[in-house]
Amino acid sequence: MGAHRLRQTLLSDTLELLSTEPGVATLLGIEPGELSDLSELMAAVLAACLPEGKARVWLRGLAVELFRQRNDLLETQLDDLLVTSARDGQPGGAPRVLLFANGYHALLSYRVSRALWLAGREELALAVKSQFTRALSVEIWPQAEIGRGVWLDHGLGLVIGQTAVIEEDVSLWHGVTLGSNFVDMGEGRHPRLRRGAVVGAGAMILGPVEVGAGATVAAGAIVTRDVPPGHVVTGPRGTDRGAGRFAGFATLADLKGRAE
Repeated sequence: MGAHRLRQTLLSDTLELLSTEPGVATLLGIEPGELSDLSELMAAVLAACLPEGKARVWLRGLAVELFRQRNDLLETQLDDLLVTSARDGQPGGAPRVLLFANGYHALLSYRVSRALWLAGREELALAVKSQFTRALSVEIWPQAEIGRGVWLDHGLGLVIGQTAVIEEDVSLWHGVTLGSNFVDMGEGRHPRLRRGAVVGAGAMILGPVEVGAGATVAAGAIVTRDVPPGHVVTGPRGTDRGAGRFAGFATLADLKGRAE
């Protein structure tokens, strides 16, 4: 497989956007002249989510270091960006999503805190998580496992618990809670969302529930039981409506295949 297509275009396209409307860089606190590579770009965008001050500057340096050390981390972020751009349908494509999409920023912050957690820097991972919880109104614990090519639409109000598992190509809207039920505690107490599952705005999925591949949890649903693959559940009782007609979004593999 060749280089990710966004590696070839993202930096130049984003710099072009910033030069066309200089006020954007001013509002975001980004200095285009300092962006020499994708690691610098991603770090600057992430840091721009925090208020001006020492924390923003320090976080940017940490993020650049991580992105340059972990090529797989940068590749995952590009996969997330590719999927978000395709599903969001945002005019202007990847540069606009990168600069302006709150849900993508939340996922980007999780990738950083998760990398720190896996490196054994647990207190720092939690500190990073806490900063972005306040900045973005999203709480994603670094212990959670999130696959590539995930789309967080809007992101606001999203809560993802410590032992949650989210596989590749899952889509989550704002206000979703992946929480525990205070009955089934311990490891694995949070939901598991299998490949391609879709969860609508305000849905609550509680406990060690499995949402099967390609299943849909409708907006506002409360789910406390497993959802079979491809099925749709709705309402406050999580009523199973049977197999759904939604064919799902284009997958990460499809999108990357088209770019080959």
